Amino acid sequence: MPAGQDNVPVIIETSHQRSVAFGLSPTATPDFTPAGKSDLSLLIEQNRMLHTHAVPAMETLYQQIVNTHNMVILTDANGVIVHSLGDDDFLEKANRVALQPGVAWSEQSRGTNAIGTAITEKVPTLVHADQHYLAANHFLTCSAAPITDHRGNVIGVLDVSSDQRSFHKHTMALVRMSALMIENQLFSATFEDAITVHFHARPEFIGTLMEGIASFTPGGRFLSANKNGLFQLGLSFAALQSHTFSSLFGLPVSALYEHYRTASPGLLNLCMHSGVRVYGRAQLRLSNSVFQHGFTASTDHSDINAVPAQVPAPASHAANAARRLSGLRYLRTGDPQLELVIEKVNKVLGRDIPILVMGETGTGKELLAQAIHNDSPRAMGPFIAVNCASIPETLIESELFGYEDGAFTGARKKGAIGKILQANGGTLFLDEIGDMPFGLQARLLRVLQERMVTPLGSSKSITVNVELICATNHNLRERMAKGLFREDLYYRLNGLVVKLPPLRERTDLDTVVKKILATEAPDTRYTVAPDILRLFHQHKWPGNFRQLTNLLRTAIVMAGDEHEICLRHMPDDFLDDIEMTQATAASASTDRMIAAGANLEEMEQSAILKSLDAHGGNVSATARALGVSRNTIYRKVPHLK
Repeated sequence: MPAGQDNVPVIIETSHQRSVAFGLSPTATPDFTPAGKSDLSLLIEQNRMLHTHAVPAMETLYQQIVNTHNMVILTDANGVIVHSLGDDDFLEKANRVALQPGVAWSEQSRGTNAIGTAITEKVPTLVHADQHYLAANHFLTCSAAPITDHRGNVIGVLDVSSDQRSFHKHTMALVRMSALMIENQLFSATFEDAITVHFHARPEFIGTLMEGIASFTPGGRFLSANKNGLFQLGLSFAALQSHTFSSLFGLPVSALYEHYRTASPGLLNLCMHSGVRVYGRAQLRLSNSVFQHGFTASTDHSDINAVPAQVPAPASHAANAARRLSGLRYLRTGDPQLELVIEKVNKVLGRDIPILVMGETGTGKELLAQAIHNDSPRAMGPFIAVNCASIPETLIESELFGYEDGAFTGARKKGAIGKILQANGGTLFLDEIGDMPFGLQARLLRVLQERMVTPLGSSKSITVNVELICATNHNLRERMAKGLFREDLYYRLNGLVVKLPPLRERTDLDTVVKKILATEAPDTRYTVAPDILRLFHQHKWPGNFRQLTNLLRTAIVMAGDEHEICLRHMPDDFLDDIEMTQATAASASTDRMIAAGANLEEMEQSAILKSLDAHGGNVSATARALGVSRNTIYRKVPHLK
């Protein structure tokens, strides 16, 4: 039992008084009616930014408390549950008190509870056992922390709820840390056209929950700061409104831009207005596109500094959100082959070693590349993916290297920025590198060696600093032998070579299916019927994860309000493939039995048993599939009676 249970905290007493004033009865039966599917979809859409940035933090938090009879909950500003995940046994208990998506847990509707009270008091709140106002909720212990936006307004709540017998004193600390992580990610994603500075007196704290974050206009005028930023700057939000980047950190904005023109910009060394020296890393998410020499006056006349004519293009808000949804830890699903890949990759993160990912089409090569980027020191920079097989050979050179105005007929005015320059400061992912035109491979090799890019039609070379990840489904050594791939480029790319196993060789299919279902339908708990899972294990999956994802996405739509995906929800082409696979296997089995001298009766029995296994032991389904009666099945396989 937590401290303070005997002496009820003031925050709980005050909340109970509010609950009485709301006219709630402690013995009242809670409302068990959640929002409908369309209303829940609308709720998620209304809280899209919060939902996008909170889900990865929730998954990380859940991994820390998994199998301890807990659930992790996200609500909107009104206490309505937007998303939840947790242990199946506890989710069943939680559903008895409507602790589920679409249900409001404000104080007005549920009385004293961690979610509603945290919203009202705007502070992290623990409500344990009979501290809950409603008697129906006394079996719970709940730790909740409000999530605030860059203005300090509560926009949601992160909560961990469990059986009160499972109370642990460290849960609140985990919830508060996770809420702060969500706030920091929301803050960084809020300002699309801005300079965002991450700073701390100790360099090792940059990129952690301890860092301060402050955003400025392109000309340097202060916009906002996170909680740790306000604390380190030592000024109120109102007082900071009259400040600039220069007045707060003792460095002109022009010097900041110059710093990030270098090939390998290190940490900034800044002196705050208070005299305290801090280290910093700036994220330049500006609407202009590439570094070039020269500056132009700011269009914002309230800004006192100049801005560069062109700076690296920022990733879009959607791309930044997607980046945070994927990390190497989310790829861990228990398959030993994949574990070995992740182990190898982790050892070279941030070491400037190129990575070459081998694997069949659809095995998740780009997903792995994105996860590598997200876990690398370059995570704050752009992730630019180029599919070398999908761009026409006549356009791939201009796509990669960019071009200046008038470089060729049909070129856009003012030219265009190439993918390599767009990736400056971040990661360049070249998918299907084996399909890159042979003549272009020499130019790419030169860029990698010199770290300089010359756009088409230009005489100027621009310094570029990228981490390189390549992928292919080809055997590059075979392509080298045929004269289709340069040997010198191959040995420049294969710093670390890893191979992703095809889906048919992986041991974690059940886990992968659950993850895909959770991603495609985050607010509906779909499961796959056991007989369908058996079919999945029999299938060869020539399209790998892409095929499985599309199949499950279709099945979810077909299932609708049914929460179990069954045979009738499967697309016809999948069923055709299964029948062909089974027929091939049956034919091979028959050939083996004939060779072994088996008689007709034994072969019939073998065919029936295989069909029974494929249909999960369902005799009726087996009879329909074989075109015989149930009695025939029982007669041929007597032990089924």
